Amino acid sequence: MAAKKRLFTGLQPSGALHIGNYFGTLKPLLEMYEGYESFLCVVDYHALTTVRDGALMKVNIRQMAGDFMALGFDPAKGTLFKQSDAPEHTELAWILNCLVSVPFLELGHAYKDAAGKGKEATAGLFTYPVLMASDIVLYDTDVVPVGEDQRQHIEYARDIASKFNHVFGETFKLPKESILKAVAVVPGTDGRKMSKSYGNTIPLFASREQIIAAVMSIVTDSTGDRPENVYAIHRLLKSEGELESLYGANKGKYKALKEALIEDLDAHFKPIRERRLSISDGEIDTVLAAGAKRAREVASAKMKEVREKIGVNL
Repeated sequence: MAAKKRLFTGLQPSGALHIGNYFGTLKPLLEMYEGYESFLCVVDYHALTTVRDGALMKVNIRQMAGDFMALGFDPAKGTLFKQSDAPEHTELAWILNCLVSVPFLELGHAYKDAAGKGKEATAGLFTYPVLMASDIVLYDTDVVPVGEDQRQHIEYARDIASKFNHVFGETFKLPKESILKAVAVVPGTDGRKMSKSYGNTIPLFASREQIIAAVMSIVTDSTGDRPENVYAIHRLLKSEGELESLYGANKGKYKALKEALIEDLDAHFKPIRERRLSISDGEIDTVLAAGAKRAREVASAKMKEVREKIGVNL
């Protein structure tokens, strides 16, 4: 029986998840990870580009890992670990940094966006693609599931791995992206794309009261019979056929349609919310510790090969 291909993905612990994260990335990922030897990494060092509070970082790490477990991740079927538990990630990143040029990194979307908006462009943000490449190639990754807007990250990883292979000899696999099935942009409560930075989210593990507050604040388009922002979110929960009669019977009744969305959101996420409440910090730490052990087995073996290739092992 052929060995499974390897999958790697990074989950950044930079704040509470919202339903846009779930439908856009997490749900498709959870539907595919069991088909691979999967490494799911809580990329806490990446999060340092935005999180500058140690206590908050600890909370975010556990929250991200626990949330993923609540959503259905089975630690018996994949490796869930945090980046900082495998120091090979940052060691390899330094080695790869010594091979790439400044002009190459200046093309990075995140750096260009920050610089273009006059935001602080730190060295960490500038070299972010190299650490990401290190994360991926360290595990001889075959597949990286990403959204279309992240395709460049995988192209960078391939380019950097190719550069190393050319200079030091064949060492790294060249990973391929698996573009997650497109989900229409999930609108936030203000009609823009749902985003923490806009403050327009519906939290993934929201209480019923929080769901009510968020949905009732959704900006509605009063020019038509159907509130499009409400419908776009509802469409993620039910088919067009299921919604046809509801929206047809309530033309112009925006309050009634929002109330229907509240009921469906609450029903859909209540089991997940309850499961999340049942997961203790101790369980999360146990899963992360086991994941760290497995990740380091793979990462340290690869770094032994890398050190031999670059000549630092005497």
